[in-house]
Amino acid sequence: MNPELISSFKELPSNKKIYFASDFHLGAPNEQESLEREKKIVKWLQQISKDAAAIFLVGDLFDFWFEYKSTVPKGHVRFLGALAELKDLNIPIIIFAGNHDLWMSDYFPQELNIPVYHKPTSIEVNDIKLFIGHGDGLGPGDRRFKFIKRIFTNPIFRLMFQWLHPNLGVGVAKFWSSKSRDFSDQKDQPFNLDSERLYQFCKKTEELDHHDIYIFGHRHLPLQLKISDNSVYYNLGEWINHCTYLEFDGNEASLKSFNP
Repeated sequence: MNPELISSFKELPSNKKIYFASDFHLGAPNEQESLEREKKIVKWLQQISKDAAAIFLVGDLFDFWFEYKSTVPKGHVRFLGALAELKDLNIPIIIFAGNHDLWMSDYFPQELNIPVYHKPTSIEVNDIKLFIGHGDGLGPGDRRFKFIKRIFTNPIFRLMFQWLHPNLGVGVAKFWSSKSRDFSDQKDQPFNLDSERLYQFCKKTEELDHHDIYIFGHRHLPLQLKISDNSVYYNLGEWINHCTYLEFDGNEASLKSFNP
């Protein structure tokens, strides 16, 4: 991540907070339900703008996103406008691409001055170390998804898809997304600590490099799980059913649900 951005979070003012949210899946399952969700997300962004030192949007903001050279998918103008307003207030926004919007490129950096990261990263806030990422493809197993992701992130495949006319390419992609809300095979499985891939990933990472807080999306379950005596894993849930987000005041983190 940009070193200047990291340094700006070294000391969080006592009256400021950092917010984390993920898995808005704008565009799904249909225009009407997506619009209602989008309006709720905009209200949440407006509410947290009062004390936000930074906002991390941790992947799958859209159910599908692809950037042609001069074209992006239509819609979501309220959400994009809200991001622009936050940037005009000089509130840093950081996006992590998820598996549904992994084809993010330079649109957000160029149009809104919002950096986009495709891999998990660490930051420090008030000497508290955080590990942040969307979470797709991490942890043991899930070979099917990891194979598909390698194909989709291949530059040649991306170039081939870009040759398709947007009317065809976006249509095909939305159909694929509707048939597989997530390529991971864990979304519909009941919670089981022993088989939670992101939990296992955090445990393994903690053995190698200590972090106080691990923050991921992707799983669609709001979770707070103890990794060690001084380390916690939070999953941000999603905004189709839970409308959950994480609030961090520089000392403690807490999962909350937005009910406008």
